[in-house]
Amino acid sequence: MSLKKIIRESLINLYEGLDPDKLPDHKYYAFDWDDNLMYMPTKIILKDDNGNEVPMSTEDFAEHRHQIGKEDFDYNGHKIVGYADQPYRNFREGGDKQFKIDAMKAKTGPAWSDFVEAINNGSIFSIITARGHNPETIKDAIYNLIVSDHQGINKDLLLKNLRKYRDISGMEDKSDMDLIKDYLDMNKYYPVSFLDPSGAGNPEELKVAAMKEFISYVKNEAKKIGQKLYLKNDVKNKFVPSVGFSDDDLRNVETMKKHFEDEPVLKNYYTGKGTKTRY
Repeated sequence: MSLKKIIRESLINLYEGLDPDKLPDHKYYAFDWDDNLMYMPTKIILKDDNGNEVPMSTEDFAEHRHQIGKEDFDYNGHKIVGYADQPYRNFREGGDKQFKIDAMKAKTGPAWSDFVEAINNGSIFSIITARGHNPETIKDAIYNLIVSDHQGINKDLLLKNLRKYRDISGMEDKSDMDLIKDYLDMNKYYPVSFLDPSGAGNPEELKVAAMKEFISYVKNEAKKIGQKLYLKNDVKNKFVPSVGFSDDDLRNVETMKKHFEDEPVLKNYYTGKGTKTRY
């Protein structure tokens, strides 16, 4: 039996017999990566009026990306006229190895405490990022963060919570590493420029598509639990999935909010300039 099924069955056992109106919300998380979870040193490569390559941070790119290729502007002593050849080279599969290294060294961002909360509790999360790395690379990077107890992540606490599910379900235990790997397999990874390389410069709609899939996934999980508990099939009022999405790029947050304005499950948070604000 998969860990996902074990957790679902264990939740059913936990909530069996409770007053349906008092069932808790089920919390899920969706995170942008750069400047939200971490301030990575990876640079987008631009071109100045002399043909020189100019590296730009992801934080600065969020501010200037609407100008690039449309109007010239000054940046770090250069007049930027557009993108260099392969401007996202460091954000694609060629940068997979460096991504895992940088993730261990990068400064944490404004949504980091939520990420720690999600992992330590064994909660389901997704990564929705404009990067174009292989999804397995992002999963591997998070595995490294977990096993090294990085910046507040507590591997033992995660394992304790995962084993609670297994104990309740009566299933045979697994090794620590297998439990962590099974848990990471339950989560979702959407490096949208890997899934659609043409959208790296304007990832808003690609992120919306990823969120649609993730919301469908969590609603489906909530529905299965609700059906097993013989609840009315109404996730808004009974077993309620709640998805919190955080992103440092205001355009992404605005697009997400507009697209899902009739979706009560989703809560959006803007994390630009180092602070987290409900949007």
